[in-house]
Amino acid sequence: MQVVRGWAARYAPLVGLMGIFGSVQESLAGDYDGSPQVAQFVSEMTRDYGFAGEQLIDVFRDVQRKQAILDAISRPAERVKPWKDYRPMFLTDARVARGVDFWRQHEAALARAEQEYGVPAQVIVSIIGVETFFGRNTGNYRVMDALSTLAFDYPQRADFFRKELREFLLLSREQQVDPLTLKGSYAGAMGLPQFMPSSFRAYAVDFDGDGHINIWNDPDDAIGSVASYFQRHGWVAGQPVVSRADVRGDRVDQGLSPGIDPVKTVGELRALGWASHDALRDDMPVTAFRLDGDK
Repeated sequence: MQVVRGWAARYAPLVGLMGIFGSVQESLAGDYDGSPQVAQFVSEMTRDYGFAGEQLIDVFRDVQRKQAILDAISRPAERVKPWKDYRPMFLTDARVARGVDFWRQHEAALARAEQEYGVPAQVIVSIIGVETFFGRNTGNYRVMDALSTLAFDYPQRADFFRKELREFLLLSREQQVDPLTLKGSYAGAMGLPQFMPSSFRAYAVDFDGDGHINIWNDPDDAIGSVASYFQRHGWVAGQPVVSRADVRGDRVDQGLSPGIDPVKTVGELRALGWASHDALRDDMPVTAFRLDGDK
């Protein structure tokens, strides 16, 4: 992550905001030259968040509309794979070996994250391994290009990506980094854990204490940020993540959850013929599912 010392100063608040909207429309000269959407967005960022309008215009002059991103996000969703097909995609010898190496290299940071946030090292390592193969595949698109393309040229989710573009510019200012240097996925997900900008601002942490949050090139920050994310989403240390169950009776299928959200309690499942291998409270919300294929 490239630190630009003058970034905060470049985006200092403007005292006079009159006429900004008109001047923006006249000044854009890139792929979004003359775009009223971009002009309106710059005006909002200037008015609501104190950005310097001319400096934002300079940034958007370098932004490129990426047709490849629109093609990628418009592809039909992949079919739902059963566990027997999905498992070998991620539990490969290469990924396991790389995970062991990553764990060994960052053992101290993982242990500290587990102590501070209660999230086990194996969970943190697994997330980073699944998301980016431990940093091997973090994305090659400039985040500004990705988010701008989707914010202004993908109307199906324009509101979502405009919000993420706003969050990205705010985090760039807060972290004093040039937004045109940061790369991510075609959807704007960033770094080893693939955080969207809103998740970065809400959950990412400076785990190594160097004054900057760098989830792109600093594994310690990525480790701490994943642990922070889990804790803020209700992770409770010591509770089981998955519990095997024996099932009996003709009402077992009534306990299966339609999605990933916990919609039944352990007690309700027990009444339907589910018997957990672990001692779980009857009032604990759970998601019941059956793996299709190999264990």
